Amino acid sequence: MFGSAHNGATAYATVGIETGVVAANPHELIVMLFDGAHAAVSAALQQMRDGNVEAKGRTISKAIMIIDSGLRASLDKGVEGSIAQSLDSLYEYMSNRLLVANLRNQPEMLEEVRRLLGELKGTWESIGRTPGNAVTPIKSTTGEVAPRASALTSD
Repeated sequence: MFGSAHNGATAYATVGIETGVVAANPHELIVMLFDGAHAAVSAALQQMRDGNVEAKGRTISKAIMIIDSGLRASLDKGVEGSIAQSLDSLYEYMSNRLLVANLRNQPEMLEEVRRLLGELKGTWESIGRTPGNAVTPIKSTTGEVAPRASALTSD
């Protein structure tokens, strides 16, 4: 007759995430992508250690999707030049490491990607706290706004 408590909690969490996305500025959206990818890699690491192959595969796929369809897609390589190209290469490297980690059950590769995501997130957050470093938004083909990688440069 009524949904389970788990379904209610899931719905509540989903509304909270959706509200956070709607209220977030472009800089905060990138931080949310880093958080989501980091959380997925951490969960996959635990699932790998627990021997939960199916869940590990789904979770690693989620992390790859966040990196490729979120972080990499927000780069404007035509404008930012070498910084965007370097970030694109790093995101590609992380996605490939996740894929290999999944195939070979190598937790050290997941730990490496988790560390890289944490370092990039820290750098991105410090840019947001630096006065005078405005994040330049870009529009995707769907009309959504995301910050340009040029926000990673400092004067």
